[in-house]
Amino acid sequence: MSIGRSDAAATILGAVNQPFDPSELFGGGAGGDNPMAGLLAQAQQMQEQLLAAQNELTAAEVTGTAGNGLVTVTGTGGGDITAITIDPKVIDPDDVETLQDLVLGALGDLAAKRDALAQEKMGPLAGGLDGLGGGLPGLG
Repeated sequence: MSIGRSDAAATILGAVNQPFDPSELFGGGAGGDNPMAGLLAQAQQMQEQLLAAQNELTAAEVTGTAGNGLVTVTGTGGGDITAITIDPKVIDPDDVETLQDLVLGALGDLAAKRDALAQEKMGPLAGGLDGLGGGLPGLG
């Protein structure tokens, strides 16, 4: 028995008029488990953990030093410089270059410590993204 043109149209139209359950695309629907729901919940949890770690990092205070503490630079984990302390012993109008080198050294030390803190706080969380397309660059 062949299906006539009107029968085929009725079959197609009948399928179009049925309610669509998008969860069926991902193996769920009709009371079944939806594996996408688990992935979405996991992604949301990771997002919350990353946000908490970022907030903690931004609020952290980090200190860099140079010249055995002659120059100290303090900043936040978010990258803001909050204080610079220079021991008066290092201020010599005839040797400005030494002071400049010490300030640069303290800033470099601060940056290295801030990066280490970011790796400590964010690295473990970024490593959990491997199943979602890879870790974050520089944090895994």
